[in-house]
Amino acid sequence: MKTFVLGGGCFWCLDAVYNMTRGVTDVVSGYTGGAVKNPSYEAVCAGTTGHAEVVAVTFDETVVPEDVILGMFFASHDPTTLNRQGYDVGTQYRSSMFYIDDEQKQTFVSAIERAQADWRDPIVTEVVRLPEFYPAEEYHQNFYAKYPHVGYCQVIINPKLAKARKYYAEWLIA
Repeated sequence: MKTFVLGGGCFWCLDAVYNMTRGVTDVVSGYTGGAVKNPSYEAVCAGTTGHAEVVAVTFDETVVPEDVILGMFFASHDPTTLNRQGYDVGTQYRSSMFYIDDEQKQTFVSAIERAQADWRDPIVTEVVRLPEFYPAEEYHQNFYAKYPHVGYCQVIINPKLAKARKYYAEWLIA
């Protein structure tokens, strides 16, 4: 098993994509990259903690290759916009990859280099060592599965899921 900690805007979006991916065994929405211990959602959203909204996605690389997990990451958000994803603006929505060792850092850097071919503008995804990871509150976990009819899910997440299906249908469950 392998775990990647990735930030691509609101964690609900990545959570939805990865929870529908074959070989993914766990997705935990959370916060990392900031200075405040045990931050709350409200504090992170206020933009004063330095934390990013992220997911810790654990997957079986014998079922789904890490390149697919990382390809889905780049397909599920715009890695060329600094500190924003659509209407979500602030450092908490930055495109980010948090590595645990030098091997994972190189994996992330290589993934950015490959993904750049798909984007006209430069990718601004930060690659930094993983500090403390704080799981988000329970109501954020598996949000899309719990609340698929909420407006945010319909307007923001559904198009991201459609894009993931377009490029990664063979890896998605139903």
